[in-house]
Amino acid sequence: MRIRILLLLTLICFHFSTIASAEAPLTAAFIRDHQLWLKKGGQEIQLTKDRYVYSPKWSYDGRFIGYIDGDEKGEKSDLFIYDTKEKESYQPYVRVVTSDFKWSPNKNQLAYNDQGILNVTKIKNGRPQGFENVSLGVSGFEWFPNGREFIVSSQSNLLPTGWSPIPLYRIPLDANLAKDKIKPFYTIQTKEPDLFGIDAYYFKWSSDGKWVSFLVVPTASWSMDSNTLCVLSSQGKHFQSVGKMLEFKDWFKWAPSANQLAYISGEGRFFVENKKMTIAEMPASKEQKEYTPKGFVDLDLEWFSKDLVIVARAKENKEWKEGPVPTMFTSLYAINIRTGEQKQISFPRKNELDEDPQVVGSHLTWFRKMAEQNKGDVWVKNALSGQEHIWLKNVDYAPMFFTLEQSP
Repeated sequence: MRIRILLLLTLICFHFSTIASAEAPLTAAFIRDHQLWLKKGGQEIQLTKDRYVYSPKWSYDGRFIGYIDGDEKGEKSDLFIYDTKEKESYQPYVRVVTSDFKWSPNKNQLAYNDQGILNVTKIKNGRPQGFENVSLGVSGFEWFPNGREFIVSSQSNLLPTGWSPIPLYRIPLDANLAKDKIKPFYTIQTKEPDLFGIDAYYFKWSSDGKWVSFLVVPTASWSMDSNTLCVLSSQGKHFQSVGKMLEFKDWFKWAPSANQLAYISGEGRFFVENKKMTIAEMPASKEQKEYTPKGFVDLDLEWFSKDLVIVARAKENKEWKEGPVPTMFTSLYAINIRTGEQKQISFPRKNELDEDPQVVGSHLTWFRKMAEQNKGDVWVKNALSGQEHIWLKNVDYAPMFFTLEQSP
């Protein structure tokens, strides 16, 4: 009898410890059936109803979630903010129309581009409320790491002699349209075919703030096949083109603690071939190394640590020439960029694919879906050797996690 009771208690303890360990201590905003949801720990909470939500983004301290309330046709793009403290959605002004908004890196302030006008929200009773103009003629923008300035691009003009250079500016938060406060930062001298572009966006700062990377994007049809990844020093002194790639903002990322830039290199709009995970060392961006084996393509990436990069990898399909574009059945691989060792770490079943790897602390998450379907599940495991499990079911796409790096 004692042995039986002891065995029963052991099984009960094991059962509860398994349940506890299965629920990762993560916080995420996610979209299910076009509505905004929040998951914290094991609890899922629906935050909106009867909307068409996309592009959720956390404020630096996690109190607010900015999001776009749109429609299925793409004709509507209204900026809303969800306040997790007051548990309500509101608009920072009577109506804000934008598709490009970014939170300050060190305060609960939003900047957004409204048809070429860069605006910032004021703060009222601790909440982003109202707005002030910053600059006109804005195409792409990003906060400087200090939270007091912006790097801003303006689209080049088509002249009788061809396209003009792409100007970048350094603009203080309080510029309020004053021309004397707006300073030229760098002018990108474009030329065909090496560096042709009419715009620059997707600005991303290195971990130490000494470099900013971005894409130089050519005219519409050309941009579907090739864009130029570039870097610029934080003082606007040293500019370098790094390589050619497609126009996906998640396909280039800085290392967590070094001036190394990982990106998916390769031209051509189809994923069937010529997509290589590449590491560029700064400042000598010509020192580059490709890590994708022959016969494969890498179609997304994420840094797991200073030496490990996670990629979504599939077999090449050079045989495809016409007809429906084939599905590339990706699974996750870990690449040790120091030793060159590579190994598969996720194993989707037949007709499934794994994509959108994200690292949150020690956890690796990814989005798994069936081919020909848009919805899927979010999987997670703690460390690369941990046990994987489903963390979110039936979501529209990968969630936006709140991480400690965003908090002060």
